[in-house]
Amino acid sequence: QKEIGFNLLLNEHKFIEKNGQRIALIGVENWGAGGFKKAGDLKKASSGVEKNDFKILLSHDPSHWEQQVINDDYHYHLTLSGHTHGMQFGIEIPGWFKWSPVKWRYKYWAGIYQELGQYINVNRGFGYLAFPGRVGIWPEITVIELKKGVKTA
Repeated sequence: QKEIGFNLLLNEHKFIEKNGQRIALIGVENWGAGGFKKAGDLKKASSGVEKNDFKILLSHDPSHWEQQVINDDYHYHLTLSGHTHGMQFGIEIPGWFKWSPVKWRYKYWAGIYQELGQYINVNRGFGYLAFPGRVGIWPEITVIELKKGVKTA
């Protein structure tokens, strides 16, 4: 990844700064439910990030968000995850209906979810695991536009 210019955030963070304002990009190593590795360390990754900074967390497995991030007192505004691939199988009619048997394993498996004022976007990606294809679940690249909001008292 370094050869092509990617900077992996392995339990660390970087800031994007512009005009005196900043966004914290926080990346954790994998933390997954079941037999998956649990190396993600929120406290280590966020060390040096202020509690009131706008925080975007990169965490591969959405079960991490459900089991540790949502109730963390640091309040991660947006988490970006993947991992599920939408099980590469399901039924989707964009804007109307989305179903996959992966929902029996992952509560948050595709799309945007909100809990306690925090958001997660679970991207189905464009890769695969085992079966080299997809049936009814399209590959996905997500574009997210952040807009500055107005603070209310």
